[in-house]
Amino acid sequence: MQAWQVHENGEPSEVMRLNETAAPTPGDGQVLLKVRAANINFPDALLCRGQYQVRPPLPFTPGVEICGETEDGRRVIANPVLPYGGFAEHAVADAAALLPAPDALDDAEAAALHIGYQTGWFGLHRRARLEAGETLLVHAAAGGVGSAAVQLGKAAGATVIGVVGGAQKAAVARELGCDVVIDRRATDVVAAVKEATGGRGADVIYDPVGGEAYTQSAKTAAFEGRIVVVGFASGTIPSPALNHALVKNYSILGLHWGLYNTKNPKLVQHCHEQLTELAARGAIKPLVSERVPLSGAAAAVQKVADGLTTGRIAVVMEEAA
Repeated sequence: MQAWQVHENGEPSEVMRLNETAAPTPGDGQVLLKVRAANINFPDALLCRGQYQVRPPLPFTPGVEICGETEDGRRVIANPVLPYGGFAEHAVADAAALLPAPDALDDAEAAALHIGYQTGWFGLHRRARLEAGETLLVHAAAGGVGSAAVQLGKAAGATVIGVVGGAQKAAVARELGCDVVIDRRATDVVAAVKEATGGRGADVIYDPVGGEAYTQSAKTAAFEGRIVVVGFASGTIPSPALNHALVKNYSILGLHWGLYNTKNPKLVQHCHEQLTELAARGAIKPLVSERVPLSGAAAAVQKVADGLTTGRIAVVMEEAA
């Protein structure tokens, strides 16, 4: 089979190589899946760089989220077990963790439903307890993680403020349903949020960026606001001033979605049922901005690494395409 492999750490476009290799052999409790589509996530770039919290042995195949097909023809969503990731014709996954792909979504959309939307659902509902009528601020609202949070926030009845970088991403955020869009390159984010909320601030802030975005989050949190720390796409991990959280009376909530797979897997299943229902009624639909063949995976991962994308890029196998 064909598979992209990383033999040394570095930038994805430099270290990912498309090789002809034997199909992997599943271990106990695992299954071999035919990959129909693989969604590209920022962690794929971090894996290539050797900067992710998981460091699989070299060589490995990146690709942490797929829509695949079982031997009996079922279409499923899975997180491949590294080192046999999704940027290949076949991948390995834990049988117990397979989820049915929603009928309402095609392969590329189904591949993009899992991590970003599960993270959004757990962040907004499990951690922040977002309520209808509250104001949700989403950083990087046109990106893969942010776009999922925007759709989930709207589905929950929140007023959504999206922060983006650039006019093109601002247009995407409006199409996603943001009630207010702030271009951080052209507008002072803190002043714009205060203006949009009558000086009150945002009840829930969803931050996959870190760095300066977190500083803005702390300044715009409302009384009893909740900042959900999802990741650090900026490359800068902030050091929160806890005295500031105390005097403004807001909460800082960490979210590592992957922990639920081991700590409370039933919640992951419950979340998938909720997401499937939302997809069936059209309340959410992954924004797949680009579909590339397997041969284009390395260049596409590099685009995600460089922050040059809106929504998701999916690697789609030629047969499925």
